[in-house]
Amino acid sequence: MIIPPARVYFPEEDIEIILDKVKEILSTGWLTLGKYNKEFEEKFSKYVGTKYAIATNSGTSALEILLRCINVKDSSVIVPTNTFFATPASVIHAGGKVIFADITDNLCIDPESVNEAIRKDTKAIIVVHIGGIVPPQIEEIIKICEEYNLYLIEDAAHAHGSEYKSKKAGSFGIGGAFSFYPTKVITSGEGGMITTDSEDIYKKAIILRDQGKAGFYGNVHVDMGYNWRMSEIHAIIGLTQFSRLEEFIEKRQRIAKTYDRELKKIDVKPLKIPRNVRPNYYKYIAFIDEDVDRSKIKKELKERYNIGLSGEVYELPCHLQPIFKKLYGFKGGEFPIAEELCKRHICLPIYPTMSKDEVRYVVECLGEVMR
Repeated sequence: MIIPPARVYFPEEDIEIILDKVKEILSTGWLTLGKYNKEFEEKFSKYVGTKYAIATNSGTSALEILLRCINVKDSSVIVPTNTFFATPASVIHAGGKVIFADITDNLCIDPESVNEAIRKDTKAIIVVHIGGIVPPQIEEIIKICEEYNLYLIEDAAHAHGSEYKSKKAGSFGIGGAFSFYPTKVITSGEGGMITTDSEDIYKKAIILRDQGKAGFYGNVHVDMGYNWRMSEIHAIIGLTQFSRLEEFIEKRQRIAKTYDRELKKIDVKPLKIPRNVRPNYYKYIAFIDEDVDRSKIKKELKERYNIGLSGEVYELPCHLQPIFKKLYGFKGGEFPIAEELCKRHICLPIYPTMSKDEVRYVVECLGEVMR
């Protein structure tokens, strides 16, 4: 068998739909911010349960637009150190200052660390739904935001369709930012989406994503925007994938249950899914012992068994990334839980077309390598 870390899946019938719609778009010449953008936004906001959704060209730009909408310039924003580079980078690009916080055993932000990080100039907290888990501690973060009059932003790049207590990711704070990068649960090729109930954020976001223009048809610039638009072709791809989202989540959950059963046979512990959480299993996360060499495991699985393990979430916490060590002078040891858990977790292959036999093969081979 050859098992990749992830696999983009477009059923043949969806490919036909996409090709037909692309022909239509090319014949009309309306290539950006058209009816398919609008349809994608309307369907996505209804699904998440927010009043508005704004399509963008990436999850990174979705985050930066949100941060610009609440004006974090010269303010600090608290970010979990266990996140992708884009989360803290978007704060810096929006003119803010990053304050890192530690995480808990579900790899998501720790409210106690957040409390310790709050400053007089703090304006927002970003909660990242790592691996497609909306962490239960989001309730504590909401209370902290209310106490200190802070904005809550969700980095929901991993969390399409994920829920906590039947409430969907992207509907807890002032705004949520989703990514449709090719590895995500659903993809538009490249793309992102903002979700919000705020009319003010909605109005400002649609200006910022289109070069700061007052309207699509004019050429009057009222804000310092950028080219953050989603093309119509990307919107069509996103719409066809979105129509499969619940199907994809259901299939990922079935695969995860097989992993849960099979991993009991070897010395690898799955990340425990918290109560009241419906994960979308963007990643299937498991933990290995501290003395096990993760890089060697990945190398052996690839070379001996044709099994690719995906990138971790994340291999290095942000405060240990060279750029942030240079900017903020971190030496290591500042966020011990993140440093430990980032070092000793792996992400096993998971995608909608994966079979039970493939899952068993992955676990069997992983057991061999571990031994």
